[in-house]
Amino acid sequence: MATSPSADVEVAEFAGQLFFRLWRASHTRIAEALESVGLTPALFGLLNVLGAREGAIQQELGSAMGIDRSTMVLLIDELEAAGLAKRRPHPKDRRAREVAITPTGRRLLEQGRLMARQVEDEVLGGLSTNERRELLALLRRALGSAPPQSLWRAEEGD
Repeated sequence: MATSPSADVEVAEFAGQLFFRLWRASHTRIAEALESVGLTPALFGLLNVLGAREGAIQQELGSAMGIDRSTMVLLIDELEAAGLAKRRPHPKDRRAREVAITPTGRRLLEQGRLMARQVEDEVLGGLSTNERRELLALLRRALGSAPPQSLWRAEEGD
C-alpha cells in the first residue's frame, strides 16, 4: 500500500529521512522504467556519464562516480556485452583504457534520459522549474562538502 509523505515535523525535520524517502520514490520508478529497456540505474548512470565524457578513462570513471574498481569493470563489461560501450587503448597511455559509448548506446541513453525526466517530473511535480534548479544546486553543494564515503560496490545493490 502506498503512503503519502508525513508532514509530521518530528519525522520531517531530519534531512536524511527526507532524502531516503525521496530517493526511494525516484529510484523505484526509474528502476522499473529502465528495466523495460534492459538497463539498471547503475548502468544508466554510467551510460549517462559516458555520453557526456567521450573517451573517458576507465579508472577516472570509477573515481568520478564513486564506484570501486571491480564494480566499474563489471558495469563496463555489461555495457560492452550489450553493444552499448566499448573499451579501447588510450592513445597516450598504453596502460589506460578509454571507454566510449557506441551509437546504440547513445540511442538507448536518449531513451533512458527521457524516462528519467518523466520520473523526475512525477517525483518533483510539487516544485517549480526554478525550485528544481535550486534543489539540484543545493544538493551538488551539499555533496561537495559532505564527508568522504567508501566507494559503491555492486554487492550493495542497485
